[in-house]
Amino acid sequence: MKKQQLYSALTLFVALASATLLTGCPASMSASSYTRDQARSAQNVEFGTVQSVREVRIEGTKSGVGTLAGGAIGGVLGNEVGAGTGRTLATIGGGLAGAVAGSAVEEGVTRQTGLEITVRLDNGRTMAVTQAADESFVAGDRVRVLTDRFGTARVVR
Repeated sequence: MKKQQLYSALTLFVALASATLLTGCPASMSASSYTRDQARSAQNVEFGTVQSVREVRIEGTKSGVGTLAGGAIGGVLGNEVGAGTGRTLATIGGGLAGAVAGSAVEEGVTRQTGLEITVRLDNGRTMAVTQAADESFVAGDRVRVLTDRFGTARVVR
């Protein structure tokens, strides 16, 4: 029976880990990445000059997938400890500890470095856009600011 429980726990772990990887990934914050909905959609283009660039941290996602996966895995592993009331308490404790750990892992894995880019547009207006730090910008760079119909903006060369 122990072998069957271990096999079940391992199967559950693999399934939940796969779900976390597939659904827990954040939308890209890169100026070079577009969602399927953004492809072939018109965007407003404004030209301007970079005034300043500041490195920022973009928080990771907190979708709940990590919490659920961690809780399930912790509960299954906790269920392998003890017997009777001790097993029940270990299952509950393992589930709670796993949920906290899973949430922290999801947030940490999806956190990224970003840039807050302040641009003085040619029309005189100033705007700031925060995006992934996958391209470098410095004050004085001529750039384009692309804005879609939902207000999502990106700074590109």
